[in-house]
Amino acid sequence: MKNCLDLTGRTAVVIGATSGLGRTLAAGLAQHGADVVATGRRRGRVEEVCAEIRATGRRTLAEPVDTKDRSSLEQLRDRVIAEFGTVHILINAAGTTFRKATAGISATEWSAVFETNLQGVLEACQTFYEPLKQSGSGRIINIASLGSFVAFLEVAPYCASKAAVLSLTRSLGCEWARDGICVNAIAPGVFPTELNAQLLNGTERGREILLRTPMRRFGKPEELVGAAVLLASEAASFITGQCIVVDGGFLASGVNT
Repeated sequence: MKNCLDLTGRTAVVIGATSGLGRTLAAGLAQHGADVVATGRRRGRVEEVCAEIRATGRRTLAEPVDTKDRSSLEQLRDRVIAEFGTVHILINAAGTTFRKATAGISATEWSAVFETNLQGVLEACQTFYEPLKQSGSGRIINIASLGSFVAFLEVAPYCASKAAVLSLTRSLGCEWARDGICVNAIAPGVFPTELNAQLLNGTERGREILLRTPMRRFGKPEELVGAAVLLASEAASFITGQCIVVDGGFLASGVNT
């Protein structure tokens, strides 16, 4: 019986793959058989991740991308098509945040978060729509957040943008189902990364999160790989417009003491 989680023969593009969770997801797809184009804004880091993917025996190419520049996304798409012929999987993992009281957030600060976290996702999905459709089994995985569901103090732009990413995922999941593209999201629980470690490690905020997490720990990046492989694979052929939460029980939790 065929392993429906095997990604051999599939080509994946992972945007935001040069650090944090995106980097782990790119490596995870490669380990499960996919050829992976792992990309981000910084060429040096792109080349580092590509070297790791080649070490697994999978194919890749080093092509930086800036999701705030549509022509950059189109250049990436064209290079991937020229090298691999098609695209089966797109993961949108690029993101940004900052902490500030909402009353003092400027329009520029608000827009900057939405430009990366939401507009960048939309433009990547639009840019890769045709090759994903032509592949006959397209998969889009957007990285949502616990902030898509609940509020976190003084990160309102981030939470609002991630709520919008989840809404966009549902809309595209319904709209693009007729095109053979499954669009889903993963909402990670709290995983310390370069982006948020200073807000979590040894802080009152981190201690409160651990208190509200039944497993009493933060997530490990590799614990997201299973959900990503599922949603990228043939096993997800009837799953679209959904969000898998990988959070150690945080959203299910009530009183823990």
